[in-house]
Amino acid sequence: MLAVLMTWPTLRYPLHTLPQDFHDPALQAWQMAWSGHILLSDPSQLWNSNTFFPERLSFAFSDTLLGYAPAGMIGDGPQAAILRYNIIFVLAHALATFGAYALVRQLGAGRTGAIVAGVAYTYAPWMLAQAGHLHIVSNGGIPLALAMLARGHGYSFTHGYRDQRRHAGWALAGWLVAAWQLSLGFGIGLVFAYVLGALLVASVFAWTWRKARHWAVKRRFGARLALADLFGGLIFAATGVLLSLQYFEVAHQHPEATRRVQDLEAYAPPLSGFFTSPPESLIWGGLHEGVRESLQWPAEMAVLPGYVLYALAIAGIFFSIWKLRHRLLLLAGVVVTMILAMGPNFFFGGKYTYLPLFNYLPGWDGLRTPGRLMLWTTLLLGILAAGAVGAVVRRVNEIAATRVTQRPGILLRLVTLVPLLLVLVEGLNTTPHPAVPRQPEVMRSDSGPMIVLPFNLTYEQTVMLWSTTRFQPVVNGGSGFTPVRQERTREAVETFPDQASVDYLRELGVKTVVLLRDALAGTPWQAAVDLPVDTLGIQREEIGNTIVYRL
Repeated sequence: MLAVLMTWPTLRYPLHTLPQDFHDPALQAWQMAWSGHILLSDPSQLWNSNTFFPERLSFAFSDTLLGYAPAGMIGDGPQAAILRYNIIFVLAHALATFGAYALVRQLGAGRTGAIVAGVAYTYAPWMLAQAGHLHIVSNGGIPLALAMLARGHGYSFTHGYRDQRRHAGWALAGWLVAAWQLSLGFGIGLVFAYVLGALLVASVFAWTWRKARHWAVKRRFGARLALADLFGGLIFAATGVLLSLQYFEVAHQHPEATRRVQDLEAYAPPLSGFFTSPPESLIWGGLHEGVRESLQWPAEMAVLPGYVLYALAIAGIFFSIWKLRHRLLLLAGVVVTMILAMGPNFFFGGKYTYLPLFNYLPGWDGLRTPGRLMLWTTLLLGILAAGAVGAVVRRVNEIAATRVTQRPGILLRLVTLVPLLLVLVEGLNTTPHPAVPRQPEVMRSDSGPMIVLPFNLTYEQTVMLWSTTRFQPVVNGGSGFTPVRQERTREAVETFPDQASVDYLRELGVKTVVLLRDALAGTPWQAAVDLPVDTLGIQREEIGNTIVYRL
């Protein structure tokens, strides 16, 4: 219910609108539809999607959201894809809140502090700018997996490691959730994998050191838990390897997909970005308009996690239920993740911070948005904040217990909800929800291969969404990079319909060209509707609001 309210009006017209815009959300709605469709019909062709025809491995041109494939098996066509996307979008917010709540509870905080952390993690102002990126919004598996792993290993901040609290089932579940999270995409999944690796190494070192230091005290681990970690870890690693093979092959076939350091600068915030809100924030969006004008790419550079969250986290450094060493570790994590989020915009161009990761860690050079590391900053700030809220709740309960009547105690306890309300208010949005253009009639009947004009970035992802009725091969496609052949095609068809463009498309294998009459103004195809085609050996007909050419 909270996710429905905080993402409203996503579910107001769930068959017709998409949050933020109809570009990346349309792409991701198609991704879910494609994975569900192809796994039911021909799993061997999963990576060779119907878009970017005739490219191979085109499903790996972007994060795949493969973990949502079961949802993609329900329904068909654009409306089903839009409805599916909107439902998953709302549920992703709910899972993020629940996952962060579960993690902070497992670490030892009370309910009030944990829900503050969960809400702050999910509805941080900077996350509002990611409403069009479902693969970023779908981050709830990260804290949920960490919560399960901590529970399975009997670990919490308040009690440390307790072998009597071990549970192999929870540990295995944590690894499985982590593998599912990784299957949603490497955009945030790659960093998660490295964090898990670092935590694993640190945990083994800490456990071994403490056992050696207190050798007289038995510190059991157990064969069942070891097997759960081994089996679960192998599943997680296998998921990452099997998925990454396709991306490495795409990088080999398409050198133009390689990220450069210069590409990172537009997606990494400067220091001022940590205090700047995106325009989608109801509270701060208008007030920060002037500051955003100085940012090269505000959508990725305005990364305010919330002023209330900052205040609660700072309070949590000095007044908290967490032990001092945990507070210092959390603070160090906040500082490190903020520095890394700045990418090459940190001192010395990130030479000693982000660039070593970019240059030497496998897969890291595929990430073009350092600012999204704020996901980890926000989570760590939330844990710090939960410590402060937990300390306040504990003190209020102590005071309330000394009261003669219950009324003062109830009022005092209501005060502890003020941080939650303030965090929620900072998460209120003004995210636009535009209506998706209607699917052309010809795309419900023609089997392709086809190209839809205008062939530009405005309609690429929308055409992908339109193709979810028949999944016919289409030349159109949008991703994080533009393949060289698609760029050549874009140049070749600017003169369509003429003999050169027709010959090029025939050689490419295209059988149908669709012109969207309402979208031609100001494009090279504006005059195409009046050009004769009798000498080109092609057929021309009008179907609905489109002009269709049969090659």
